[in-house]
Amino acid sequence: MQITVERNGELSISAPPGVHLDKLRQFVREKRFWIYTKLAEKERLRRAIPRKEFIDGEGFLFLGRSYRLKLVGKQELPLKLLNGRFLLRRDSVSDARAHFVRWYSNRAKRWLSDRVDAYSGRMSVEPSGVRVQDLSYRWGSCGKDKSLFFNWKTILLPPRVAEYVVVHELAHLHEPHHTPEFWLHLERAMPDFMQRKVWLAEHGVDVEGI
Repeated sequence: MQITVERNGELSISAPPGVHLDKLRQFVREKRFWIYTKLAEKERLRRAIPRKEFIDGEGFLFLGRSYRLKLVGKQELPLKLLNGRFLLRRDSVSDARAHFVRWYSNRAKRWLSDRVDAYSGRMSVEPSGVRVQDLSYRWGSCGKDKSLFFNWKTILLPPRVAEYVVVHELAHLHEPHHTPEFWLHLERAMPDFMQRKVWLAEHGVDVEGI
């Protein structure tokens, strides 16, 4: 049996088929201290997240790397990444966050779609599509029509961690819940998934400040 504290504070429990409800309740009671500790830690991390400022020198992540922002007077697009810097037009500062979200979402759609295509065959699944949007505290989700949804902030993560998010959602096409079978499907496709999962749990909150 396993308890997972999700990023939004919700708890999910996975257990083998046939486990009695009383045994699940006892398992949760035994894990109360661990649950409270994790919830307090996540709440503390959420409060500690600094908001980004759209000023010269501020760092913005893209696939795990931080790029400094430079405000410029003239350029065709409001925002672009060029020569290792994000360039933001000065007359676009008031809508800077919207421009960043749009820029990230477009790159995320292409990058994540490529990774979905790369893993779908080896995992013997056929997703119906890839969508990128704001999923609040969730990195991804799998729709009933086999559509895969990803948080646009996934593109801020290091590639190997963002790739874990992709494989995690693809595994849900085999098993919708976090059962032992689900984790076996994930492990077959990504033997080192646990290292990536732990990194995401410990450092994923760092990308929330934009």
